[in-house]
Amino acid sequence: MKKTFLFLTFIILTSIECYSQQTGNSEIKNSAIKSGIGLGSVLAVVVSWERNKSVLLAFIHGIFSWLYVLYFVLTRKPEERK
Repeated sequence: MKKTFLFLTFIILTSIECYSQQTGNSEIKNSAIKSGIGLGSVLAVVVSWERNKSVLLAFIHGIFSWLYVLYFVLTRKPEERK
């Protein structure tokens, strides 16, 4: 159940662009996409939540994005290598 929820959340957050409609000023749309959430941030938040179950840590790890993902890969525990 948890894996399904996390997978669906990941897919929704990464596919927002697919469902957006181009109406009005495209400059606003491009600005929102450039400053939006990235794949590294989503991955870091999901991994952090699975390991720590803390919203604050997930938020902080989301800011560091790919740095935390690399840290996680290098420091995985044996039970996390399923």
